[in-house]
Amino acid sequence: MDPKLQRRIQRYGWDQAMQYYERFWKQQLEPAQTRLLAMATLRPGEYVLDVACGTGLVTMRAAQAVGPTGIVVGTDIAAKMVARAYTVATRQRLHQTLFARMDAETLELLDATFDAALCALGLMYVPHPVQALQEMYRVLKRGGRAVAAVWGQRDRCGWAAIFPIVEARVQSEVCPLFFQQGTGTTLEQTFQAAGFKDIASERLSTVLHYATPEDACGAAFAGGPVALAYARFADRTRQEAHAEYLTAIAPYQRANGYEIPGEFVIVHGHKR
Repeated sequence: MDPKLQRRIQRYGWDQAMQYYERFWKQQLEPAQTRLLAMATLRPGEYVLDVACGTGLVTMRAAQAVGPTGIVVGTDIAAKMVARAYTVATRQRLHQTLFARMDAETLELLDATFDAALCALGLMYVPHPVQALQEMYRVLKRGGRAVAAVWGQRDRCGWAAIFPIVEARVQSEVCPLFFQQGTGTTLEQTFQAAGFKDIASERLSTVLHYATPEDACGAAFAGGPVALAYARFADRTRQEAHAEYLTAIAPYQRANGYEIPGEFVIVHGHKR
């Protein structure tokens, strides 16, 4: 896929998803974000970069960890995501935060500036993950550390049926290799290729809880990576796609809604 086209899809797709993102994904992504922050061991006064920050769910928590004497810079390719994050940070009076719309593969930041760099569930969407991690490596100080989380293997993510369902109805080109970084030791190898040392990896099993079919479909279609393609669906096409997706996740239906399995991979590395 053409990298330029993929970046455009991510930029406008996440702008489309922004209004639904936290409603459907805040709780579901919390385990991966919490573990990523624990592995980052942020300390008061540190300078931290949050790449692909989205609406700032990780950024705000990082800002609280570094305190008023630190700095956290959040970057994302989607302008509406960045604007939302800035609004939330202002409301919470987290004056140690800064936000900018920026491509993860071309960070407009100075070399050797940050103590830590984070990327929570963003590397699946960039055309060249090694280049994105090389940029994180470049802006880290010597001795700095990076932590990234991605979705795990396809067969361990019960919501993965969303991609073929959408592709069957409209060519979305969302991310042809969405699960690649979470398969085997791929993310560790990506860190190594970017220059990181002392690499450590963890796999984290999780369950996505949705109370109703409407919530499960909202997360999969409107609040996630296929939002741009979904926006082009006619009403009848949406109904058909919803029905097919609910059939796919029917094995995970329980008395209190849906409990859909998922997996995250989280990797930590240092810049020597």
